[in-house]
Amino acid sequence: MKSLLFLVLIAVCWAEPHPGNSSLQHERIVHIQENGPRLLVVAEQAKIFSHRGGNVTLPCKFYHEHTSAAGSGAHKIRVKWTKLTYDYLKEVDVFVAMGHHRKSYGSYQGRVSLRESSENDASLVITNIMLEDYGRYKCEVIEGLEDDTAVVTLNLEGVVFPYSPRLGRYNLNFHEAQRACVEQDSVIASFDQLYDAWRSGLDWCNAGWLSDGSVQYPITKPREPCGGKNTVPGVRNYGFWDKDKSRYDVFCFTSNFNGRFYYLIHPTKLTYDEAVQACLKDGSQIAKVGQIFAAWKLLGYDRCDAGWLADGSVRYPISRPRKRCSPSEAAVRFVGFPDKKHKLYGVYCFRAYN
Repeated sequence: MKSLLFLVLIAVCWAEPHPGNSSLQHERIVHIQENGPRLLVVAEQAKIFSHRGGNVTLPCKFYHEHTSAAGSGAHKIRVKWTKLTYDYLKEVDVFVAMGHHRKSYGSYQGRVSLRESSENDASLVITNIMLEDYGRYKCEVIEGLEDDTAVVTLNLEGVVFPYSPRLGRYNLNFHEAQRACVEQDSVIASFDQLYDAWRSGLDWCNAGWLSDGSVQYPITKPREPCGGKNTVPGVRNYGFWDKDKSRYDVFCFTSNFNGRFYYLIHPTKLTYDEAVQACLKDGSQIAKVGQIFAAWKLLGYDRCDAGWLADGSVRYPISRPRKRCSPSEAAVRFVGFPDKKHKLYGVYCFRAYN
């Protein structure tokens, strides 16, 4: 009886008729509304923009709906940050804090902390941002039996580029596609990144893997070999395929870099092996495909000289279209995968800053 009286004292109750059969007209549904404070978690910005190597704060604050205090004091506040996968079915642990205890996970170790500018501030600080940090993050605050969440998206400034290996078109399964991007100083692109690139004018007729395991390609100028000339522009979706057996190209994403990308001035043209050694002798390494795309897109690098890159391809970046140098559009021009032992070209090098 005492328990029942206590429940009545702390709750507001009301009754309404049951909507069912009239014979149940005396039956009532009882609603109980707790008078205690309800925990609310809020992200002041839904999207945050940054770049590789930078620092960023993902905003998150918590409140109680019926009080001005950050916490009731009855329970310790637990803050947990996780990264969401593309389908929200899996979460990757990033950071957990409760009282004086702090723990970070995986590649985030040593790079994440709480801002704690006030007693209700659960914002996450990420330093030395990596390409893999791109994505959606969930801030969860737990106090006793109450909890609430907010989601923040971290976007990175960068460039999406299509990639296929020396073997030619459609020769990568999903896992090989992931490795190919990493080898070229990039990561496999997400759908959102490809969509943004399409909106910025990326047009590519070959289908490629994306990070969610789907295969898609962006078309800005519909034409017969690329979905049909009577179709509308858009990102064409092949759907999801077997990651081990199916083979396509890949779309990679890269951001700015901490270093210097340049064309090596050399008295003669070089074979591939000579190009590798020439960069080493100059205190650098032969540049990767991701680095030439980042220099072209983010720094406006422009050079009409074809040069070797680390994967054995030959390319050159044009930011100012002109006669004999990509007259119709700004682009990283692809010459091909020439014979490494006999063909002679210049070379693009990359020197990392300490």
